Amino acid sequence: MPSYLSPGVYVEEVSSGSKPIEGVGTAVAAFVGFAEKGPVNEPVLVTNWTQYVETFGQFVDGAVLAHSVYGYFLNGGGTAYVVRVGGSPGQDAPRELTGGRAELPSHGPGKALTVQALEGAPADRPLAVEIQEPSEPGEDTFKLIVRSGTEEEIFDNVTTRRGPANVVTALRKSKWVVAEEVKGGAVAVPDVGVRTPLAPPEPAPQVAAVEDYVGDAEERTGFSGLEAVDDITMLCVPDLMTAYQAGAIDLDGVKAVQLSMIAHCELMSDRVAILDPPPGLRPQQVKDWRQNVAGYDSKYATLYWPWVRVADPSTGKPILLPPSGHVAGVWARNDDTRGVHKAPANEVVRGVLDLQSSLTRGEHDQLNPIGVNCLRFFPGQGIRIWGARTLSSDPEWRYLNVRRLFNYLEKSVLGGTQWVVFEPNDPFLWASVERIISMFLRRIWRTGALFGRTPEEAFFVKCDAENNPPENRDAGILTVDIGVAPVKPAEFIVFRLSQFAEGTELQE
Repeated sequence: MPSYLSPGVYVEEVSSGSKPIEGVGTAVAAFVGFAEKGPVNEPVLVTNWTQYVETFGQFVDGAVLAHSVYGYFLNGGGTAYVVRVGGSPGQDAPRELTGGRAELPSHGPGKALTVQALEGAPADRPLAVEIQEPSEPGEDTFKLIVRSGTEEEIFDNVTTRRGPANVVTALRKSKWVVAEEVKGGAVAVPDVGVRTPLAPPEPAPQVAAVEDYVGDAEERTGFSGLEAVDDITMLCVPDLMTAYQAGAIDLDGVKAVQLSMIAHCELMSDRVAILDPPPGLRPQQVKDWRQNVAGYDSKYATLYWPWVRVADPSTGKPILLPPSGHVAGVWARNDDTRGVHKAPANEVVRGVLDLQSSLTRGEHDQLNPIGVNCLRFFPGQGIRIWGARTLSSDPEWRYLNVRRLFNYLEKSVLGGTQWVVFEPNDPFLWASVERIISMFLRRIWRTGALFGRTPEEAFFVKCDAENNPPENRDAGILTVDIGVAPVKPAEFIVFRLSQFAEGTELQE
């Protein structure tokens, strides 16, 4: 209590203690995969495509992380965390030697000097190494010129002998080539006047083991490191399937990574894993894979099929991509325009030219009940998501929007009631907590997210002496019981048509 020692008028600012609950974000995606550059195993926040390019570079052959993030923003995504896997944590991956290797012609004793192009040599400019006479004649010295189109690098008065003028040491400063070191033998002096072309290197296939994707929460690696990021609501690992295509991981490895994705989302209980199927599966094959190979059962995971064909933004040529990145963008757009309670289906997928596989009504009848959300083409309506189910066998958690709505409600209530901790556990606190949660749920009901003509039909909040008995209060426990009636999607639309005789009335 303040002390008043002299006569006068005093003003006090009084806090009611309770604070209204604010809704949390629902559309923050996390992408894990291979990138051209950037920090490794470090979640980086990007809010647009330009920020991604500045941090992680452009599109990379043999990897689809950049394409998936591009599809995410194209479809309405606004915020994403990107985790680049491979290499040392927090460091840029070293330049890899991936091709363009040639031996320089020589006639002297020793092993021929071998030069190899570095990753990032311009593919549209001829690359060659030319040997000329040195500007200062000496024993076994020569001038080596690296030409890339009209540009050139000159390394004068170098030698194959050991010392500061060694050609291998000198070429470490080159932007385009590197010389192969030879141990335990002499290197022959290259022939003067010979020009040796080097083909630009082929992009190195991205390779990662199961543990690279999964990572470790303590070491902050892989998607396990995302445990430290609270606002993520979707998890995508599109480059898992590129590794499978390259033969770097088998179907058992794919299943191990996807099971770990599901386990991560179940542990966090505030995000959903968007899973991709293996490429090239026909309807019957994806059904068999879903039921007999994968067999996932989780209310925190969902699966979309088939793969999508898009125009590669870097070349303009059609390529096939796993659908998770584009789907995550549709989720974000749906949340922004309609709300998290609306099933993210019957929505156009932007930027998709075609689907890898077509689908008949009968085939869809086989896939929808087992939780395979299909992408379908409709004449005059484009390519749309035509499914909104989780991979759970529990009917209560069948629909994706119900799972995501509960994630939103739980996280919002959790964050909006932190002020309650260490408050006196008495009827005044009970009434305050019940009031602020009821006010929040009333706002949610008004958006159409809860079923019921009145708030009383849509939800209830109970916090009183009945669910907070003395033994719980002595243990420092405050219990609040909350029940909500979520709106389920109208998945099956049935119109009942019948004939009736003229002059008769429809009986209710």
